[in-house]
Amino acid sequence: MGLFQKKIINFFPRPFGLDLSDLSVKGVWIEEEGGKHVFRSYASVSFPNGAVMDGEIHDEEAVVNAIRKLSDQGKPGKIKTKKVVCSLPETKAFLRIITLPHMPESEVGEAIKWEIEANIPLAIDQVYYDWQVLSDELFYDQSKEKTFVLVVAVARGVVDTFYSVVERAGFEVVGMETEAVAQARSLLSSTENLKKTTLIVDIGDRRTSFFVCLGNVPCFTSSIPLSSQAITDAISKEMRISFEEAEKIKLSQGIGSFTDENPVFNAARPILDNLIAEMGRSIEFYLGNLRYSSQVDAIVLCGGGANMKGLIPYLTWKLGKTVTLGDPWVNVKMGESIPSIDRDRSVQYSTAIGLAIPNIEEYEYLA
Repeated sequence: MGLFQKKIINFFPRPFGLDLSDLSVKGVWIEEEGGKHVFRSYASVSFPNGAVMDGEIHDEEAVVNAIRKLSDQGKPGKIKTKKVVCSLPETKAFLRIITLPHMPESEVGEAIKWEIEANIPLAIDQVYYDWQVLSDELFYDQSKEKTFVLVVAVARGVVDTFYSVVERAGFEVVGMETEAVAQARSLLSSTENLKKTTLIVDIGDRRTSFFVCLGNVPCFTSSIPLSSQAITDAISKEMRISFEEAEKIKLSQGIGSFTDENPVFNAARPILDNLIAEMGRSIEFYLGNLRYSSQVDAIVLCGGGANMKGLIPYLTWKLGKTVTLGDPWVNVKMGESIPSIDRDRSVQYSTAIGLAIPNIEEYEYLA
């Protein structure tokens, strides 16, 4: 499902996924040959501080220049396509599952407009929106007289700015998707039990986002300002060392062991416990208010902060649930070939991989 898409038929080469976040832009290019996916290239270019903040672009020239550098820095080879599917920030998106009486799909589009105006805090002429009718099997117990529809809306100003900087960098935007939709595609198996409920926790440098998904459909999203960078700050203050020294310790040692008196863990613990409390609130809201499932079956981590040593054991112990590192290749069929990004690093590219997976044959402009 794409939010803002042009109709393209049989284009070649396929577009690459462009993840435009607060601190960097990441690209992944995957093509399809003979029924298999072929991994072509990946790259990451950092932004100057303040260029993008909380999903808003403040320095367009800096972002344009970073995107231009991306294709030339691709590994193992350059990104050779100019077509792009770009991410949109989850903090600026409104994602809802709405219910409608059973009706012909041709009538859903008009009904959606009324529901959007009732469910988001912006007027419909101020947003781009997209929708997808969900399978009855997903909500079997609740769908006897209802149609469930996934709706995503993003303010026009945000979409237009992202679109503009990518095009100014010399690329053609053929699709745009929110981070939740892209990550659900890359991290959640398309062949597993539709009723499995997963909490995806995306730990970034500036924020952490929570996506509760039923099957591989995001049903609820939220974000908080707690981040990997906040843990570095806490280590720096507690141990009275510079931020740079604290970052080196975090990268080499992680958060340390929670079974002994470790000064790094003691510094990080208040941040981690706040993170755990927010995870619990997201789960409670989903189960208590949305009630699409009776429990959360799995917790999956992704993002740059997901690889901290000691993090997964501590979260598993505190939550009493198995917490795992996400596998963004779960839906990529490469046969015996191996991508040139190792598992630990590739989880940082989960959004770009989800955008890049070539499963969209035809793009439509919706909204």
